[in-house]
Amino acid sequence: MLFPLCLLLSACAGTSSPQADAGGPGASTPAPVGAATTGRYPNLFAEAGYAQAEIDARIEAAYQQLFHGDPDDEAIYYDAGRNANGPLAYILDVNSDDVRSEGMSYGMMIAVQLDRKREFDAIWNWAKTHTYHADPAHPAHGYFAWSVKTDGTAIDEMPAPDGEEYFITALYFASARWGDGDGIYDYRAQADRLLGDVLHREAITGPTNRGTMTAVNLFDRDARMVRFTPDVVNAAHTDASYHLPAFYEVWARVGPEADRAFWAEAARVSRDYFVAAAHPLTALTPDYGNFDGSPWAASWRPESADFRYDAWRSAMNWSMDWSWWRADPRQVALSNRLQAFFHQQGLDRHVSLYTLDGQPLGGGRTAGLVAMNATAALAADHPRRLEFVRALWEEPVPTGQYRYYDGVLQLMAMLHLAGQYRAWWPRETAAR
Repeated sequence: MLFPLCLLLSACAGTSSPQADAGGPGASTPAPVGAATTGRYPNLFAEAGYAQAEIDARIEAAYQQLFHGDPDDEAIYYDAGRNANGPLAYILDVNSDDVRSEGMSYGMMIAVQLDRKREFDAIWNWAKTHTYHADPAHPAHGYFAWSVKTDGTAIDEMPAPDGEEYFITALYFASARWGDGDGIYDYRAQADRLLGDVLHREAITGPTNRGTMTAVNLFDRDARMVRFTPDVVNAAHTDASYHLPAFYEVWARVGPEADRAFWAEAARVSRDYFVAAAHPLTALTPDYGNFDGSPWAASWRPESADFRYDAWRSAMNWSMDWSWWRADPRQVALSNRLQAFFHQQGLDRHVSLYTLDGQPLGGGRTAGLVAMNATAALAADHPRRLEFVRALWEEPVPTGQYRYYDGVLQLMAMLHLAGQYRAWWPRETAAR
């Protein structure tokens, strides 16, 4: 039998004191170790004054709207029939009219956190059926195409590594929460296979729908960090928002034993990377970066050296890591610095795109960035952090053309801040 860590301890997020869990001003006893170890996840909505019943209702309403709302204006989750493995469903980037590995893996993470096994399995089935490369001669063998049409036709057959990172972690959590099934629903075996390819896949050269390409593993073993792409032309670069040390710590405990030391070291490297990549005054990170933390202006997208859509997520990644593991106090300083910058810009006035030193580049105020700035409160210890939590609370669930990216980021942020985004462990791991 497999259990979430919190069920093996006396206090879980829903029953513990939110102030005692928060670890900031007003906290009576800051947690000496992170929530992934104690099972006590901070509930910052409760600390900000909202009742638990109201918090639960808001999260359920957001989930129902994005997964089962009006298909024309609200939903991003779409049922897509059945195959031999059962129901199929995809998460749609409505604005771009494509299905992305990022969104599919986010949808699975949301589903496992909310105990929605049917939706989890349907998304996973669609991803394995339409986007996974099983052909050992394909340069992306063992990975998922990052962008396909709703009929499964590939737009870009190569992977975006953050999709694989979320797929792997969501599968490990599903294994612990629900137990393993057969075939593609043997969650732990599927995660182990993916994680092995992510680290150990050798170079493969072959045809793709964008010409002949050579691709390697998704993590540079020398740099010990995630690549921007396995395509060898651009493989020596990264993306700060792909760095997920909280997940690597999970892999270091439940992944294949031979690689656990690597993943523990990768977590440490990513913590250093956030410090190197974040601007010393604003804590803004670039969309794309070099392994030394400097911005990378890609030839096809020179604006990638700025703080843009990818980079919104960096604060969530380092703040989740602090909340779960309490391994690097520099993350507290990063969140304080980032929130100080946006507080100065104005919580109701800031835009969404900036140069790293804080010059506005437009984009308007967006629900996705409001959500990501709120997750920084998981690490921040300045009283202003609850202003960002309340700003997220007041933000309606997105509808219309841009509801996909804004919506998934908002729902994940709500789960984080409600203490309902948790690491799920096998019983034997929880005791470590």
